[in-house]
Amino acid sequence: MKERCELFLKEVHDHLHNEMVPFWISHGVDEQYGGFLTYFDKDGQPTGETDKTVVCQLRCVFTFSSAHRAGLGDGQFLEFARQGFDFLVEHFWDKEYGGWYWICDREGKVLNPSKLSYGQSFGVYAPAEYYLASQDPRGLEYALKTYEVFHTCAADNGHGGYYEFLERDWAKKKPGVYGGDRKSFDIHMHLMEAFTNLYAATQNPRHKEKTCEVIDLIFDRIIHPDFGTGVAQFALDWTPLRAILFRDVWGADRDVEEDEGRPLNNTSFGHNVEFAWLLKLSIDTLGLDLGRYMDAIRRIYDQCFQHGIDWERGGVYCEGPHNGPAREKNKEFWQQAECLVGFLDAYLLFGDERYLDAYEKVHRFVMDYVVNHGVGEWFPLFDEQNNRLWDYMGHAWKINYHTVRSMIQCEARLKLILGQ
Repeated sequence: MKERCELFLKEVHDHLHNEMVPFWISHGVDEQYGGFLTYFDKDGQPTGETDKTVVCQLRCVFTFSSAHRAGLGDGQFLEFARQGFDFLVEHFWDKEYGGWYWICDREGKVLNPSKLSYGQSFGVYAPAEYYLASQDPRGLEYALKTYEVFHTCAADNGHGGYYEFLERDWAKKKPGVYGGDRKSFDIHMHLMEAFTNLYAATQNPRHKEKTCEVIDLIFDRIIHPDFGTGVAQFALDWTPLRAILFRDVWGADRDVEEDEGRPLNNTSFGHNVEFAWLLKLSIDTLGLDLGRYMDAIRRIYDQCFQHGIDWERGGVYCEGPHNGPAREKNKEFWQQAECLVGFLDAYLLFGDERYLDAYEKVHRFVMDYVVNHGVGEWFPLFDEQNNRLWDYMGHAWKINYHTVRSMIQCEARLKLILGQ
């Protein structure tokens, strides 16, 4: 075990410190207008596309703040976060209705003023992290302002949880592809993550209570009662629905063959494992009873271990049934990033070397295929045979959040395993 983990740590450390840090010191910051440029080709060169999405802008603020807190960047990353936060406050914050706009152009002109809960969740998460890194009171101010307007305008006081697709004035969008009649696992997981970070910044018991409410909601409504894994989408009353794509999307969403969406018996290996390790972080931050959740956490890891890992070629697949082999066998970068952290967490929790085996399968795939070592970032998507399908380094929705966070978290866990 020690020799394996020493090799893992060496590769993670070298990639994080000697590839990722230099790449992000020289990429991303928009020196002309402020904020961040996020479109980079396979060589890390700007593509010429310059629109700015609130998710990527906020994620960059989070990443550079968290990297500074991890001792990276010699102070430069905190300055990157500060200027990015300044741009967001100036251009993305809605001074009339509150909350964060969805998309602006490079100069900060609003292109899509929608209030999507995905963006608002990072509008709590990233400013709280920036505050923790900098002690700049504006970080906490905007995290709290987002939290308050979100609870006032997006909370579903009838069925619980939060509405997700909203207009600028917080009215629900139309149903169907506009999303006004849907709720999801993804959003509520990120709200748990965001409220946890807010509590870390404030130590306010009210923020702890709201985070616990989201955790309870996820287990009561979102986690499948029989299989212990996440259901992707729901009606507003929490009736499970086939997962569809929306007009306003995030991430490198893949189309589906079925007109009605993904099958109902379907779950995301990446979201499940990401939820498991974020839940453990919430438990630790909030001071909850870990024992209450151990069985639920183990079920998530075991389902991915059994059905999500490609034991022949390495990596983790995208999606599949709750109770059977993977159906969507492409391998996307963010699932790999989250499963690296998750399976190290599983090993630390349960001491079962099977989880190190799973980690190794994902680690080798990432280091041998996903990382663009000559550039310093990760390729986004591969097929089942590990053939590269997309080759850009940055996109409207792919930036440094999953990749850098994964390497920071993995380095810390590997050091803990090795007693360093």
